[in-house]
Amino acid sequence: MKDELKRLAWFIGLFLVAYLLPLGSPKVKEAIYEAFRLLQWYAREHTLGCVVPALFIAGAITTFLSQASVMRYLGPRANKLLAYSVASISGCVLAVCSCSVLPMFAGIYSLGAGLGPATAFLYSGPAINVLAIFLSARVLGFDIGVARVVGAVVFSVVIGILMAVIFRRGERLKAQASLNLPPPGGGERPLWKTALYFLCMILFLVFSDWFNPGIATVTMKDGTEMKVHVRYKTADTVTLQLYDKGGETKGEVNTYDLSEILSIEQEPSLTLTIHGIRWYLAGIMLLAVLAMVYSWFSREEIRQWMGATWDFAKILVPLLFGGVFVVGFISVFIPEKQVALLVGDNSIFSNLVASVVGAFFYFATLTEIPITEALMRLGMAKGPVLALLLAGPALSLPNMLVIYSIMGARKTFAFILLVVTMATITGIIFGYSVS
Repeated sequence: MKDELKRLAWFIGLFLVAYLLPLGSPKVKEAIYEAFRLLQWYAREHTLGCVVPALFIAGAITTFLSQASVMRYLGPRANKLLAYSVASISGCVLAVCSCSVLPMFAGIYSLGAGLGPATAFLYSGPAINVLAIFLSARVLGFDIGVARVVGAVVFSVVIGILMAVIFRRGERLKAQASLNLPPPGGGERPLWKTALYFLCMILFLVFSDWFNPGIATVTMKDGTEMKVHVRYKTADTVTLQLYDKGGETKGEVNTYDLSEILSIEQEPSLTLTIHGIRWYLAGIMLLAVLAMVYSWFSREEIRQWMGATWDFAKILVPLLFGGVFVVGFISVFIPEKQVALLVGDNSIFSNLVASVVGAFFYFATLTEIPITEALMRLGMAKGPVLALLLAGPALSLPNMLVIYSIMGARKTFAFILLVVTMATITGIIFGYSVS
């Protein structure tokens, strides 16, 4: 009955949107166009290289990792220091966005991982990675870079512990159920084979989704040159964030037809070098995975793996695509200049606005850095900057929809509230300490 009521609510919502949407409004037309542009960018740049590999990893987790093993290391009765250390530090390895971490979260949570370690992983996966830490310090300032890494590690552990405490009754029931599980066995393969298999799949994900947020020089066909950050490209347009044009540094965001642009050349960097060879590196990892699957796995295991992957895809992909579409639509009504006007000091209101906007907006991996830099150029204070960096990469509207389908309304609301509240408080403290 509950599922039927959910479907009815969705049907009513879609009907009201179709019935009431003022299609004659120029702003609404622009929003619809922007929604489809963001969705196309997501499909072209992040689906095949990020979401699909993450779905295969999630399917592999439920197929090749025993429930007893997951419960032993991440379950409610696991050693807390070990469980939270593994969950929080994992983000340094996984350079993924708030959407791409979801299939892996769903995989370990469905196998019985404790709510605390699972939500610590859910937060840390997109919030922390080595490249984001380095670029935050280099582009936004050393103090912000240090505060971000410390805040993100602490957040992941504290949020995980608070989630476990808030929902401790359910955790006790899960812990009691784990007593009936058999001890983790050795399985058909040695541990090193399973570990190497997962490592290669994770490295494929990291390389295939490698993003270069560096500065580029754009030359227009009329001879105009601009220094920009390339925000995202579609089949026929590119959205550029102005970094420098004739001595001006405005942080403005504009969309151009590719036919108007003569060339886009990015400044040399290690990030760009890796970006240029990312498909070669990902290809090596893919070949290694295929070789291991061919040599070590039976046909029945592969069939189960594909089935589990497809089950996750059916649940998660529609929610991710729908969420990205809605974010693109809403973003037209909340331009960055207006956001910057609301976050120009270190007040409670400014930090709360930064946390809430960051929580609902979608940031692909590392794109939060040039976006935040643009907001700083428009007047954003350092406290809200940190609040945005702590709430933004870890949450997004697509992310919330999927978490809701996995954990339910109460746990999803608690997770969102904890992230926004902690980001707001941390931003206030940091803002006043550096001002």
